[in-house]
Amino acid sequence: MDRVCAVIVTYNRKELLRECLQAVLSQTRPPDHVLVVDNASTDGTREMLKEEFPQVEVLALPENQGGAGGFHEGMKRAYEAGYDWIWVMDDDAFPRADALALLLERAGEAKVLVPLLQSSEGHRYGAGYWKGGYKADNLEALTHTPLRVEIFAFVGPLFHREVVKRVGFPRKEFFIWFDDVEYALRIREQGIKVLLVPGSVVVHDNLGRRKKVSFLGRSKLRVDAPAWKLYYGVRNWGWTILWTPYAKPRMRSLVAYIARNFREGLGDLVYEQDRWTRVTLRLLGMWHALTGKLGRIDLKNR
Repeated sequence: MDRVCAVIVTYNRKELLRECLQAVLSQTRPPDHVLVVDNASTDGTREMLKEEFPQVEVLALPENQGGAGGFHEGMKRAYEAGYDWIWVMDDDAFPRADALALLLERAGEAKVLVPLLQSSEGHRYGAGYWKGGYKADNLEALTHTPLRVEIFAFVGPLFHREVVKRVGFPRKEFFIWFDDVEYALRIREQGIKVLLVPGSVVVHDNLGRRKKVSFLGRSKLRVDAPAWKLYYGVRNWGWTILWTPYAKPRMRSLVAYIARNFREGLGDLVYEQDRWTRVTLRLLGMWHALTGKLGRIDLKNR
């Protein structure tokens, strides 16, 4: 029987991690091994793991390498240990009891199997296509029939080791954000089939988080994320378009990137309290994308 290693990346969220681990370990078909990649947490995460989950392997990183670095190191450890399948997620992902079993039922149909992501309110998210940019599929109307997709989040996808052999590991230089999209585009470039399995559900605590903002009596919903995270998303998205062959068609992708950032930048000015910080970091992200600068950046004095 194929052996599965679950890789969970965490940073200073031990309460969420506890809930995630309970969900993973109580699967109807549990993973053969669970690896937690701890991004140098300071909230007692390692002590909690040692006391409550002694059966779990902990890969303690010397410094916070972000989600991208955590997935890179975790998938590398699982691949080198010889596991057939690698099941990856953040610490705020809570798979339903049969999530892994339902993915494995489709193991003969694709080498990348993706669960349906669901918010705590029941909304469906998390998979789609690349058409000059990420385009979400209409998952609300999805039945139980599996669906081919191109883009997915690092929230519960199951990779066969053959995929890792051909594609490599996530780019740790991204630090956070867009590492999953770039990895999915590499998989698409290799012609590897990705299958969304609707019956396999993972509830994502941070999925689709929005905030209501208003200006002159007009209100709208915007992504609720701090400005420093915005920088990494803008930079890594632009870098993928400019410096890799994967984001095809490139010109259409570049036009969509510029238009989206122009539109969102105007929204920053109109709706956000920290508008100038956001605009500055958005422009910095675009500049670093153009110049090819990656890695973790000190943004405190920006």
